[in-house]
Amino acid sequence: MIDTVDQAATTPEVEQPYLELGLKPDEYERIREILGRRPTSSELAMYSVMWSEHCSYKSSKVHLRQFGEKAPASDALLVGIGENAGVVDIGDGWAVTFKVESHNHPSYVEPYQGAATGVGGIVRDILSMGARPLAVMDPLRFGPADAADTKRVLPGVIAGVGGYGNCLGLPNIGGEVVFDESYAGNPLVNALCVGAMRHEDIHLASAKGVGNLVVLYGARTGGDGIGGVSVLASETFDDEGPAKRPSVQVGDPFMEKLLIEATLEVLHAGLVEGIQDLGGAGISCATSELASNGDGGMHVWLDRVLLRDPTLSPEEILMSESQERMCAIVRPDKIDDFMSHCRKWDVEAVVIGEVNDSGRLTIDWQGERIVDAPPRTVAHEGPVYERPFHRPSWQDALQADEATTIDRPGPEEFLGTLLELVASANLADKSWVTDQYDRYVRGNTVLSQPEDSGMIRVDEESGRGVAIATDCNGRFAKLDPYTGAQLALVESYRNVCVTGAVPLAVTNCLNFGSPEDPEVMWQFAEAVRGLADACAALGIPVTGGNVSFYNQTGDTAILPTPVVGVLGVIDDVDRRTPMSWGPNGELIYLLGDTRDEFSGSEWAHIRGHLGGHPPLIDLQREKVLGEILVAASRDGMITAAHDVSDGGFAVAVVEMALRSRVGARLWLPDDVDPFVQLFAESAGRAVVVIPRSEELRFTEMCAARGVPACRVGVVDSGLGPDTGHEDGTQVLQFGEFFTVSLDRLRDANTATLPALFS
Repeated sequence: MIDTVDQAATTPEVEQPYLELGLKPDEYERIREILGRRPTSSELAMYSVMWSEHCSYKSSKVHLRQFGEKAPASDALLVGIGENAGVVDIGDGWAVTFKVESHNHPSYVEPYQGAATGVGGIVRDILSMGARPLAVMDPLRFGPADAADTKRVLPGVIAGVGGYGNCLGLPNIGGEVVFDESYAGNPLVNALCVGAMRHEDIHLASAKGVGNLVVLYGARTGGDGIGGVSVLASETFDDEGPAKRPSVQVGDPFMEKLLIEATLEVLHAGLVEGIQDLGGAGISCATSELASNGDGGMHVWLDRVLLRDPTLSPEEILMSESQERMCAIVRPDKIDDFMSHCRKWDVEAVVIGEVNDSGRLTIDWQGERIVDAPPRTVAHEGPVYERPFHRPSWQDALQADEATTIDRPGPEEFLGTLLELVASANLADKSWVTDQYDRYVRGNTVLSQPEDSGMIRVDEESGRGVAIATDCNGRFAKLDPYTGAQLALVESYRNVCVTGAVPLAVTNCLNFGSPEDPEVMWQFAEAVRGLADACAALGIPVTGGNVSFYNQTGDTAILPTPVVGVLGVIDDVDRRTPMSWGPNGELIYLLGDTRDEFSGSEWAHIRGHLGGHPPLIDLQREKVLGEILVAASRDGMITAAHDVSDGGFAVAVVEMALRSRVGARLWLPDDVDPFVQLFAESAGRAVVVIPRSEELRFTEMCAARGVPACRVGVVDSGLGPDTGHEDGTQVLQFGEFFTVSLDRLRDANTATLPALFS
């Protein structure tokens, strides 16, 4: 029997399963106050998914406001926070949109489909802005690499990311694969997409124009994903597994490919007044958000929705998160043309509603009114919590336990330490993962893994392009969430700069434990504050992102993991700076200050230690360093560059040497402890390679800007005269401490992941 609005008004005593749907008692009472009666079962379904943590940001809104309040002025920002994705101007009439989101909990329940539909969802966010999706990235985190559950989850996640993206014909140009005990049972599957459009093609999610039609098009609505991520991501896991196991969404990348082409055609033909993808909360989200952002009213005939499963109830249709669906607002005089384009691409479309000026969202089912609510109360005026938070009782003791308490190796053990680091799961070669992704489809990939940033050509005529990097060291964030979030930002910022691109904008995916835990909430509040302050100092705005709470198993939360993505623009991708060095005899310089900073480092992590303070950060120095790297790239002063981060200077030069297959002779400054020089993870540093003819010009620029620049080596292929290894063996010689062949380093670096997961 259908629960109608009239029945709801006359039967206030009916008990409803609001607790099972994730609503708190006071939230349920507020819904009754808004409606002046009890909600119908369909209204209850809509409010429950739209007021979920995942959709409403009810615990994070009060903190996220800082991204707007502290936002630096930006001439490049075209669309900011609040839309499906941020948009920035990259010049010559081109605009780029990018965003990162999470699909963590679904990927634990069903790794392949959870990861695949995470990619599909973020691609539709980009598409809904009017952009053609150009590339994807995947910041991933798992439990210990040798854990049984990691071996269950990781291969499925990688296959899902690769399978969906490859079928769409989208190159995967970057990301991360990180292992840590805290992610056991709660992997992080974050997905990023970037797309491009002309300025005039930007579209927003709003339903304007009384009498305009609401069109649902794409895949049919099914029972997969009922409640989906909106419920699953708003609940912690218990020790036995997920506390709630609604059906994970099932993706069809071939349908999404047709949907992309059909959507771009109708947008470019001027047939759409507003558009919204259907992701979390499905039809509930699309209709309420479009109405709320538009003229304020919409009527929907829910029984017109095309179904894969005819047994679905109205509540299930409203909650379903079936994939590959979009909702468009179309003028009546353009509906035939719209439908014609959909038929061309074999995409089903149906008119399910109409825009009005009633100020209400009304939904009928088989002639009966089942929803009558103010759309803003569903989409934008949900509960806002100022959750209590306080500094953890254990924080002081954690910070007091500095990494200086760990025994350090002597010079005779430096080689063993380096081999141990390059073979560790976090620093090992990730080709086993990235070889499952197509990195070069469409022919515009300029840089991809393992380069510091992915880079895509946007304009094939001018060569204009964008570089994107994502980063986060959750250990740093555990030691100090404020500084840890800033370190995530500056590493992404630096990774963009070393390629020669100018940073323009930030997106973030803030992954934390339960917001109902005051200590987790303190971590979140500090991370947001740190990120907002750092963006203001660097002059780049946050354009959007995602918050993922409840990432914990029982009482054990993940490391606070504020993943930060930075996008930069480069005028001509042919002038990018790669990671691999080249000609024999070119000079290797280390920029920045190296300090005795090992707390939270990969070296300490391998030894099971987590404590102390993260590396110091100087935001103005980071900004100046970035300017030097960009200017040197633009003016041809450097031929290679690589930021110094995980594993320190030694690992950075190993990565450059392995990438180029060319060795080098290195020396260490006398005034720095050699162990610190080799392995410390101080921020604000980069390795650059300079032709001898440019050395004076480059070093004078660094001196004028106050950035230390120390010559630490020379590229040495072993093929020239007086090299000391005339047989041509490629080696890295670290002063008088040790010499190691690239073959030995490569063997150690490449063996780890295949041995674990092949």
